[in-house]
Amino acid sequence: MAFVQRLTLLTLCSILLLPAVQGEDETSRPGLAMAKAAVTFRGLLTDELKKKLSYSFDDPERVNWHFIPRERNGVVLWDLEGESRAAADELVKSGLSAAGYLTTLQIRSLEEVLYLFEGGEEEYRRQRRHTHKYHITIFGEPSENGTWGWRFEGHHLSLNFVIRDGVIVSSTPEMLGTNPALIDAGPGRSLRVLGTREDLARSILLACNDSQKKAMWISPDAPDEIRGPGEAQPVVGEAVGLRYAEMSPDQQKLFRELIGEYVKGMPAQVVRDRMQAIEKSGMDNIRMGWWGDAEPNKRHHYVIQGSSFVIEYNNTQNSANHVHSIWRNLAGDFALPAGK
Repeated sequence: MAFVQRLTLLTLCSILLLPAVQGEDETSRPGLAMAKAAVTFRGLLTDELKKKLSYSFDDPERVNWHFIPRERNGVVLWDLEGESRAAADELVKSGLSAAGYLTTLQIRSLEEVLYLFEGGEEEYRRQRRHTHKYHITIFGEPSENGTWGWRFEGHHLSLNFVIRDGVIVSSTPEMLGTNPALIDAGPGRSLRVLGTREDLARSILLACNDSQKKAMWISPDAPDEIRGPGEAQPVVGEAVGLRYAEMSPDQQKLFRELIGEYVKGMPAQVVRDRMQAIEKSGMDNIRMGWWGDAEPNKRHHYVIQGSSFVIEYNNTQNSANHVHSIWRNLAGDFALPAGK
């Protein structure tokens, strides 16, 4: 795990921008593993749960995403046990790297912390906060050929995939959040599931000279939330902030590591596709803007925007101990054209 955490974007590129393995295996087409896992999972469900699981590919439910605690459609993990629970886990794993799967487990584990921290009746808190209150939904017919999709979603987690002929053609919106962002139980006993996403970004800001800081630090006031939660397509404006080409070599290294933190949770094919899209348009004009305070544990927000993607990160709620972060595709999420 330590090795995975040390991966920089350059390392990821050197591995993942190589030509895809030829043939029809699950390395070159990870959607094959997804289809296999989805079919196995569905086959272990009762008829009632199968109905909850399955929607047509064109159903509006496919873009009905969010990361707040709310009622959801699909099959919830707490209704599963034994083989069906194990099969659900295998489907989720098929959409993530080993590091990404671990991150989802850590995010889910924080629901138990919230259950203990929050007030109210025990039954209400237990219904609202649970490590297994996460839903799987399948859209269309999982198979090696044709187009279908699936979603894994709950509080602070939304993973959305579209697969066409065994190839993942959409993996966004990809949202990860944490509350608490920091659990501090003393020296050597702290947990910050998404902490590196904050630390690397702040390091870039603090390394700015006066002119760089003027370009990057957009406002001392941070917005309360990322843009477009629940919207089918990214909500963005003109990119603002410090251009990659204007960063020092040390800042550029930190920036590449930060991008690496955002892509390392996905399957290799998704990482390769995202990096190829960035490489095609070049790094120079990607911009990074910062809002809010520069000090830790204070309200802050940043946006990284290129021609193909936007990253948005917000840590303002609960005294800046509550993170929302997201990767979106500016060409269009859910394999739909932008604006649809």
